[in-house]
Amino acid sequence: MSTVFSHPNELLSAKGKDLGQTPWIEIEQSRIDLFAEATGDHQWIHVDPEKAAKGPFGACIAHGYLTLSLVNYFLPQLVDVQNISMGVNYGCDKVRFPNSVPVGSRICGHGQIVDVVEIKGAIQVTIRVSVLIEGEQRPACVVDTISRYYP
Repeated sequence: MSTVFSHPNELLSAKGKDLGQTPWIEIEQSRIDLFAEATGDHQWIHVDPEKAAKGPFGACIAHGYLTLSLVNYFLPQLVDVQNISMGVNYGCDKVRFPNSVPVGSRICGHGQIVDVVEIKGAIQVTIRVSVLIEGEQRPACVVDTISRYYP
């Protein structure tokens, strides 16, 4: 369940707030294959289960950028800013991929507000999203997302 802010100005006092964790989703080979088609990245570690089984990961793994793209799926599950005219994805900082996501793994997003500033008529929020892998200590991806919310 997302953390609700009834107005963007409420974010100004939320620096350091833990936004909790989303539900788990399974990373299936079909999702990896669709991402490979969309991006043209057909590297065998992602799309050739037979060869990948003998490779360094023991199975196909999700593309790092597929894992990163799912942060956009997780964000609305972590935070809901209401009474806005629009919200804008302003960018990302510090993207890291400390762990691989084998096919069949379950992942979720965990969020924390790391910075909030008022800028150009908007409230700019940096949310650190860690993509967790069920049963693993190291996350698959850690990214500081930057969003602007306009009242």
